[in-house]
Amino acid sequence: MPARDKPAWDAVIAMTLGVFGLVTAEFLPASLLTPMAADLGITEGLAGQAVTATALVALAASLLIPAAIGDLDRRVVLLAFSAMLIISNLLVALAPSLPLLLIGRVLLGAALGGFWAMSAAVTMRLVPEALVPRALSIMFSGVSAATILAAPVGSYLGEVIGWRSVFLLTAVLAGVALAVQFATLPRIAPTGQAGLRTLGEVLARPGIALGMLAAMLIFTGHFAFFTYVRPFLETVTGVGIGGVSGILLGFGIANFLGTLLAGPLLEHSLRMTLLSMPLLMGLLGLGLVTVGSEPAAGAVMVAIWGMAFGAVPVAWSTWLTRTVPDQAESAGGLLVAAIQFAIALGAAAGGAIFDTSGGIGVFTASSFILLLAGLMIVAGIRSRRVAVAA
Repeated sequence: MPARDKPAWDAVIAMTLGVFGLVTAEFLPASLLTPMAADLGITEGLAGQAVTATALVALAASLLIPAAIGDLDRRVVLLAFSAMLIISNLLVALAPSLPLLLIGRVLLGAALGGFWAMSAAVTMRLVPEALVPRALSIMFSGVSAATILAAPVGSYLGEVIGWRSVFLLTAVLAGVALAVQFATLPRIAPTGQAGLRTLGEVLARPGIALGMLAAMLIFTGHFAFFTYVRPFLETVTGVGIGGVSGILLGFGIANFLGTLLAGPLLEHSLRMTLLSMPLLMGLLGLGLVTVGSEPAAGAVMVAIWGMAFGAVPVAWSTWLTRTVPDQAESAGGLLVAAIQFAIALGAAAGGAIFDTSGGIGVFTASSFILLLAGLMIVAGIRSRRVAVAA
């Protein structure tokens, strides 16, 4: 199915709901670790492995699933992932022990990696080519909405109705997404020849490996920043828990707006958007290091960072759909794998730096990583299509 002459916005909304449900489920344990650990009789460190298991499986699934699904109708595959999301949330909500909880989270990782790997390739075929950036910005707004919901709302509801009920509600959200997808998604035939060999062939195309590396650096820099923004605000900016919550809420709202603004920006200039976002984030990081002790200045810069990062996943997904349109699923799997690796690397390296140099050290390193990514984009990233190797 090629790109449509008329946009199927209802199907784009269905994809957005799927992303929203998956990312909400992915981030929930971070806000519910304490009650989860107490209920299951384990340490918070062990409970945190629920997040690790999901990320590792998502990384593998993003690479393997595009090759494994072959010629299956992509509508059927997406519906299967949404069904897996429901089952995952139910398993976690009802888990009497850590092993069953981890099984549920492994199932989530498979659905998360598979859905993400296919999301850009499917969305680009639901609208005319000129509207692809706008459609992707709508879809990625589901990520921003989940970021706003999962942490503050998840922790609040966990106190009110219990962590198990929160996961049951998430299963209901997944059911709504599945119903809307069933009603709106058209049949979607596969394009290209997805396989493990194809991953290497895509990486071998001019500019693709460099682009993947630049994207990985941007996400590494961001997640080093985001993982340790709370201790930075507490130790450097000197705000209490109320101030931290307010600043992070501002970050989430700005991130949501940035995702929506990404569409018009990308329609104007893809390359400028790819370049300007990491450069802006890098400069903001240096600004926080310099004047981050001022609460008002810190709050503003964190919010602008959130808005800038909102455009990043939309921009790189748009770059893929334009440069590798014939292998968008395989390329999407590579990008998801790079992002999952960057999340782990940013959090781990940021932790090591934080233990030795504190929040100032983390934000300084994050800034230089982001500025390096900007230089790589200047050196070798183009928004034109990359020709298929003979």
